[in-house]
Amino acid sequence: MFIRLRYNNMRIGIKVGDIMTRELASVRPEAPLTECAEEMAKKNVGLLIVKNNGNLKGILSERDILWSLARQNKSFRKARASDAMKKQGVVTISPAEDIYTALVRMKNKKIKWLPVTVKDRVIGMLTIHDILHIEPSLFEIVSQNVPVREETEKLKRKRAVSTEGIWTKQGECEECGAYGLLTGRNGMLLCEDCQNKNF
Repeated sequence: MFIRLRYNNMRIGIKVGDIMTRELASVRPEAPLTECAEEMAKKNVGLLIVKNNGNLKGILSERDILWSLARQNKSFRKARASDAMKKQGVVTISPAEDIYTALVRMKNKKIKWLPVTVKDRVIGMLTIHDILHIEPSLFEIVSQNVPVREETEKLKRKRAVSTEGIWTKQGECEECGAYGLLTGRNGMLLCEDCQNKNF
């Protein structure tokens, strides 16, 4: 059973089916996990659709394979895609839906991809990158709600090692919210007015 959710009525005017990837990286449920890992490397993807006769059976990520390897160790070579794939709660979307609906669905479920299905038959895949390539103005929705942990950690490290008062960038002041040139002060990025008020 796959989940379909309803969202608000905002529309961009571009359908999921217009921009989805049709050439899917997929495997059969009985495919050995070693074969699945090879398929990911060959196609340079981090996610495989698991399907049987065109019907979506689940999804298999790099993380699923790594967890299976860690848990099974010696029996890993005997493990199949169906042993490690996510079967329940896979969120899908119809090709007729607007890409804004798709993005909101990704945001709310904290995922970066959606299998595109018609009556549980998988016909494509839509990713955040597909949407932002067509409609970059939607980046704000993504940046506010889909955690980008690696970039957040990089920013923290950069603040920690930055020389006080020298590191500058464009952005929103962390004190007053004004947009402009910011300078690092006590681990915060502040506009010139807030620097003068507080220091």
